[in-house]
Amino acid sequence: MQIVSSLFVENFEMREAPGPSTRIDMTGAMFSMAAPSPAPLTISPHLVALIFCPEGESGNGVFEVVFRNGVEEDSEQLARNVSPFTVEPSKFTYRLVKGELDFDSYKQIFAHCRVNKEPWHLVPFTLLPPVRPE
Repeated sequence: MQIVSSLFVENFEMREAPGPSTRIDMTGAMFSMAAPSPAPLTISPHLVALIFCPEGESGNGVFEVVFRNGVEEDSEQLARNVSPFTVEPSKFTYRLVKGELDFDSYKQIFAHCRVNKEPWHLVPFTLLPPVRPE
């Protein structure tokens, strides 16, 4: 199995289309956001991953996300989520992870994502200072 894409998003919805076929509506894809209040604070961004299972594989997998302070595997861990899933071979599935992330300052963190102990797929997220009204 492989991760086709993973992003932080504001909203994620599934809908049927003729075929039958499925459509995924994602809005507010982001790699950064202005903090809603001064640090320190906790935010809960939504990370969505699209996963493909090739024909001939079992369809059973485990999706793991480790939020870290850096790109290295030994960077400080901020949060972790592990979820088993099943997908029909030759089809796609998705995993939606809502991280509870504590920020003591404005900085960049990385979601390290993988399926079944495969190599990590990294998704950056930067928390920016709050926007001040003009």
